[in-house]
Amino acid sequence: MLPEKSIKRKFLIQLVVASVALIVIFSIILYSYIKVSILNDTMYKLKTDAVIYIEKSKSKKPFSKNTLAVNELGLDEMSMVIRVDLKDDIYYEKYKKDEKNYISIFHIFNKEKSTYLKIERDVDGTHKLIQKILKSIVLVNFLTLFLILAYAMFLSETLLQPVKQITRRLARMNENFLEPIETKTLPGEFIPLGESINRLIDRIQNFVKYQKELFIGTSHELKTPLAVMKAKNEVTLMRKRDPSKYQETLKLNNKTIDEMNSMISSILEIGRQEGAQFEKPVEVDLIQFLKDKSKDFTLIAKNVGKNISIDLEPKMYCVISQPSLLTHILQNFVQNAIKFTPEGGNVHIKSRLDGDDFKIEIIDEGSGVDESLDLFAPFKRVGKEAGAGLGLFLAKGAADAIGAELSLKNRSDDKGAVATLSLNSRNYCPIDDDSKGGIFNAFKK
Repeated sequence: MLPEKSIKRKFLIQLVVASVALIVIFSIILYSYIKVSILNDTMYKLKTDAVIYIEKSKSKKPFSKNTLAVNELGLDEMSMVIRVDLKDDIYYEKYKKDEKNYISIFHIFNKEKSTYLKIERDVDGTHKLIQKILKSIVLVNFLTLFLILAYAMFLSETLLQPVKQITRRLARMNENFLEPIETKTLPGEFIPLGESINRLIDRIQNFVKYQKELFIGTSHELKTPLAVMKAKNEVTLMRKRDPSKYQETLKLNNKTIDEMNSMISSILEIGRQEGAQFEKPVEVDLIQFLKDKSKDFTLIAKNVGKNISIDLEPKMYCVISQPSLLTHILQNFVQNAIKFTPEGGNVHIKSRLDGDDFKIEIIDEGSGVDESLDLFAPFKRVGKEAGAGLGLFLAKGAADAIGAELSLKNRSDDKGAVATLSLNSRNYCPIDDDSKGGIFNAFKK
C-alpha cells in the first residue's frame, strides 16, 4: 500500500481518474454515434422504401381510406395509407408492441387529402445489436482501464527513477561523504534539480572545510597570544624590576587582550551573520542601495585622506535579497579597499550588467593580492595590516547565503586589486512602475 503523500500514489490516482474520464467520454460519443448511425440507416431505408412504394402506386388504383394494402414490393412491413393530421411531410415514430421494438414512417401520400403512407418495421434485432455493442464497449473499457493501470504503474516507476536515484545518493551522504550528482545521466527535466543539489553540496563542503579551519585557527590564534602573555609575565616576575618595566609588560598585555577581543568580536559576528541569513528577503534596488552606502563610505574615506568614486550602471536594478547580508559584503570589500589604498588614493565602486549577472566591483590602489592563496578561508591575512583575517571569510558566508559569487583578483595594470560581487539573474525581480524608470527602461541606457 502506497503512503498517502506518495508522489507515485498521487500520479496513479490522477492518471487513472483522467483516463477513466476520457474513456467514458469517448465511449459515450462512440456508442451514441453507432446507435444514431444504425437508426439513421434504418430510417433512411424506410424513407427509400416509402418513396419507391409511392412512385409505384401512382400507376395503380388509389387506395381507399384506411384500407390495408398488400405490399407489392416484397417488403416485410405492413403498409397502409391513412389520414392523419401532421405538420411535416415525413414523420418517424418509435414504440414497443408485444415486447418488440418498432419504427414507423409516415410519408406524405396525398397533400390535398392529408393522407400519409405508413410503413412499420420491426427493429427488435437492431435494438439487440445496439445492446450487444454497448456491452462490448463496457467490457473493452474495463480491459483498457486494467491496461492503463498497469502502464501507469510502469510509467510512474520509470519517471520517478531519477528522483529515487537522487534520493538514494542524498540518503548516503554525510559530512565525510559529499559527492556531487552526475547530472549527465539525469533526464533534461531533472538537470536543474541536480545542479541545485550540487550547488548545495558545494556550499556544505565549503562550510565544513571553513568551519574546521575556523575552529583550528581560533584555537591557534587565541592560544599563541595567551602563551606569549604568560611568558612575559613569568619573565617579569622572575626578579624585582623597575615599575616602568611592569607598566610596559601590562601595556603589552593590554594590547594583546585588545587584539584578542577584536578576534572574538569577529568570531561572534559569524553567529550574528548566520542569524541574518534567516532575514526575510525583500526587493532591493541595487543602484539606489549602492548610492546610499557610498555616502557613508565617502565619509570614512575622507577621514583617512582617501577618496571614493562611483560609476553605476544601469539606472535601476532590482533584486530579491537580504539587505543586511549585502551590506556586510559591500562594507567588508570597501573597508579593505580603503585600508590598502595609500593616502590620497582612490577607491572606485562600479556596477554593470554582464550577461545574466549583475556585478559590483570595488577597485583599490593597493599592493594587490596573492591569487594563489584561498583568500576567503578564515585567518588569511593580506599584507601587514592588522586584523583577525575573518572579514573575507564572513563575506563569503554572506554571499553563499544570498546565492552570490565573490572573487578577489589583481588589476590588469597591477596597481591594486578588484573585489567582485556577482548576483545571478535568478535573484532579479522586475519593476513595472514606469514612473521609476523600470528595469526595462534601465536596459535602454
